[in-house]
Amino acid sequence: MSFATLGLSEAIVRAVTERGYTEPTPIQAQAIPVVMTGGDLLGGAQTGTGKTAGFVLPILHRLSTIPAKSDRAPIRALILTPTRELAAQVEESVREYGKYLPLKSMMMFGGVNINPQIQKLRGRVDILVATPGRLLDHAQQRTVDLSQVEILVLDEADRMLDMGFIRDIKKIMALIPKQRQTLLFSATFSDEIKALADSLLIKPTTIEVARRNATNTLISQKAYAVDRERKRELLTLLIKDNNWFQVLVFTRTKHAANRLAENLDKDGIPAMAIHGNKSQAARTRALKTFKDGTLQVLVATDIAARGIDISELPHVVNFELPNVAEDYVHRIGRTGRAGSEGEATSLVCVDELKLLTAIERLTKTQIIAEVFPGFEVDPRIKAEPILNGSQRSGGGGGGQNRRPASGNGPRPAAKPAARAPSSPHRSGGRGK
Repeated sequence: MSFATLGLSEAIVRAVTERGYTEPTPIQAQAIPVVMTGGDLLGGAQTGTGKTAGFVLPILHRLSTIPAKSDRAPIRALILTPTRELAAQVEESVREYGKYLPLKSMMMFGGVNINPQIQKLRGRVDILVATPGRLLDHAQQRTVDLSQVEILVLDEADRMLDMGFIRDIKKIMALIPKQRQTLLFSATFSDEIKALADSLLIKPTTIEVARRNATNTLISQKAYAVDRERKRELLTLLIKDNNWFQVLVFTRTKHAANRLAENLDKDGIPAMAIHGNKSQAARTRALKTFKDGTLQVLVATDIAARGIDISELPHVVNFELPNVAEDYVHRIGRTGRAGSEGEATSLVCVDELKLLTAIERLTKTQIIAEVFPGFEVDPRIKAEPILNGSQRSGGGGGGQNRRPASGNGPRPAAKPAARAPSSPHRSGGRGK
């Protein structure tokens, strides 16, 4: 199967081919025909499967078949995303895939001056990619008109619900026509997502190309049991000894991200932090240097990492396990994208046993915490609650959490690993 056989226009196929893509991924092969017919769609696909092109390509095709008649044409497609980075990524895809089409797009998010956005809205915008908060700011100022939206996309709807955007989404629904095509995409399906889909979609086609909450089988997963105060030391050793570059490291909190990035810099490893408290200019600069390979390590929180799309990102490290198991799937899904293999490493301290168990239960994958030589776990250290608003010393090994979690310590492998194994265990198959 090729993109041409899916019925996409020659101009779109040409742009896709120039990007180096010749065959659609499973989510694209199933979603594109549905979207092109005008039906509603509930799409479930783990991150890195080509979901964005799965809705961008057919939207471009549909809108280009009936070109806008003037430079003051109304907004015809609205794509909502949970984060600024994801909005920028999606809008970039719209521009690149639609480079040979007479369609105009725009991204809209907070953290930047609103006036340039107001100015751009005075011109032609066929496709608007926005975060909910800033979109409502414009709606309140009457600088955006959503009354003629034909297609609505909720991208990463599960994350929007996690971030508390449900009220904003409902307000936005009141501003757009009831007669529209609605596409809802989510990496995970929960009861809340199903309820949202029931309220927004009309007789949708449901596509789920991977088992719910499954991890990508191209990603090798490993974990090291390590005392909370020695996590930074082990991370530094792993990066230097293995000569890792383009390493995306996750922490639970903004403070931990800042502290870890500073400490890695002190260890001679170029690192920057990215999170919601950083200015948009700082976030953009950090992402640019990380993507072009000049920055060795990017330390991120879960929300800020949405939208980081590097086709061959080799390494993801969970410096702190997420307190919500689904976030583990999203985190490691930053690697192993577009058919490339990736490696995900987790540093697990005594406090995080229950978090590891929850991840194993969700993904139906056993992740044995090995002992790295020289970093044997001290059995005298007792598990402590991961408290919201607290930060431990020693480089943020304990971290903060949204709710308490404790345990009795990671389970070491029967025999310590001499080195990081070459064939590690594989998985089974808000800012405005």
